[in-house]
Amino acid sequence: MAEVKPVPIKSTVSLADVEKLDVRVGTILAVEEVPNSAKLVRLRVDFGDHARVILAGMKGERANPREIETKQALFVLNLEPKRMAGEVSEGMLFDIGYADGIAPVLAVPEKLVPNGVRAG
Repeated sequence: MAEVKPVPIKSTVSLADVEKLDVRVGTILAVEEVPNSAKLVRLRVDFGDHARVILAGMKGERANPREIETKQALFVLNLEPKRMAGEVSEGMLFDIGYADGIAPVLAVPEKLVPNGVRAG
């Protein structure tokens, strides 16, 4: 395992600030190429009562991005939609490691839970 020197902790935020984020569990149904991007893949994610398209920059991070299909993971859902490479992302994959320069891994529940369940 790569050793990482922890960076300083960010400035303090209130619990109310944290509660503004809508982080939910979703099951990744499909991982697809984004034709006009060297980094992005299109995730089709089931959140129980609806599905969303979420773009994630993981092409260079995994030998086979499709290995995460059928896995549950955490996603931030209440971000403004963002246009990237001609497509719209309706949220953000909440992963572990990217900000610290290591190969990211999914933030996953320890056992299966219903899609759409909130974190926090």
